[in-house]
Amino acid sequence: KGGNYLELLKDVDTVVFDKTGTLTKGSFDVVEINGQDDLLMYGAYGEYYSNHPLAKSIVKKYGKAIDESLISDFKEIAGKGIDVYIKQHHVILGNATFFEEKNIVVKEPSRVGTIVYIAIDEKFAGSIVVADQIKETTKQGIQSLKKVGVKNTVMLTGDHHKVAQDVASQLGIDSVYSELLPSDKVTQVEQLLSQKQGYVAFVGDGINDAPVLARADVGIAMGGVGSDAAIEAADVVFMTSSVEAIPQAIAIGKKASRIAWQNVVFALVVKALVMILGLLGFANMWMAVFADTGVAMLCVLNSIRALKIQS
Repeated sequence: KGGNYLELLKDVDTVVFDKTGTLTKGSFDVVEINGQDDLLMYGAYGEYYSNHPLAKSIVKKYGKAIDESLISDFKEIAGKGIDVYIKQHHVILGNATFFEEKNIVVKEPSRVGTIVYIAIDEKFAGSIVVADQIKETTKQGIQSLKKVGVKNTVMLTGDHHKVAQDVASQLGIDSVYSELLPSDKVTQVEQLLSQKQGYVAFVGDGINDAPVLARADVGIAMGGVGSDAAIEAADVVFMTSSVEAIPQAIAIGKKASRIAWQNVVFALVVKALVMILGLLGFANMWMAVFADTGVAMLCVLNSIRALKIQS
């Protein structure tokens, strides 16, 4: 959204990622159901009004028509879960932190994944385990970031610690912070900003990422799948959802900066040289024309090299 952000990209040494939809596909699949027979039904009804990809996967797994008249008093608590009434039963769906606040003891499933715990009438009823898939290009993109000079890669997620560590280990990410609320992500980025040597870039695509995108030195949104709020708050928008676009953008920033400095130095040296020759009586009209128009043309030709940049 401006040449200044292209210039900032060349000095980025820390890249912070949101996990869901950025490093992963954001297309969840239900992989395990632990609890009573109608647990999936309560899960689907409870998540029906939520726009989160995880909620949509549970509704999709249920695969039956939802009778909205059976749902009332729906409340979605960001980063925690849902409080709702289904068939006049008080149903709570969410993560372990949400259930701790409600003083409801949960049983953790054996399968690694994002866990949606469910309580019916204040009693723990079971859990639904949902797994996300890592994008095919993500690992190569992380490796390419190291090659262009990024020293630190960080992942922020609201997912369970085990899930976050599993994804981070597969991708080779340096640091991971899990079980975060949207406000916690802003706090973590602010800490990184206070410790930085270079600039900090944040990469996200969801509506909850907008505050972090605005707070980072360079906010990067995946425009191909990003929400309108994320795209509006970001400084750089990619029309692709591939992580490999990030090292390519940094490489473009670095090369564009080198070419700009080459042009500045070349133009000043030539003009200074012709000026000195003019003072000594050796410069003619054609040398003056070259110092002005000729140098400008050479700088334009040099700038064309920016069209061929490899990350």
